[in-house]
Amino acid sequence: METEEKVKRGSGNVFADLGCPESEIHLLKAELVTRIDRIIRHQKLKQVEAAKLLGLSQSDVSRLLRGDFRDYSVERLLRLLTVLGRDVEIILREPCSHRQGRLSIGAS
Repeated sequence: METEEKVKRGSGNVFADLGCPESEIHLLKAELVTRIDRIIRHQKLKQVEAAKLLGLSQSDVSRLLRGDFRDYSVERLLRLLTVLGRDVEIILREPCSHRQGRLSIGAS
């Protein structure tokens, strides 16, 4: 018996696609954690070294980098980025259309 699989194009936000409340915040946090992970890898820091630098335990760093960031606020993740030597700039701008505003990050 063959089953027909349907593929649905995602919205670009897996949290919204799964019906999570505050999906934009979850996506923003995931993107920030991805940046934190890239910086730690680029600096070739071991989790113990990153933990000491960030003021976290090694197990907290491990959980964070595995995607368990529910208990972290956006503000706290932004502070971790500054500790890792990144400047954080928040820019507010008018939307291009009459749609609701959105949250996003970029890097230079």
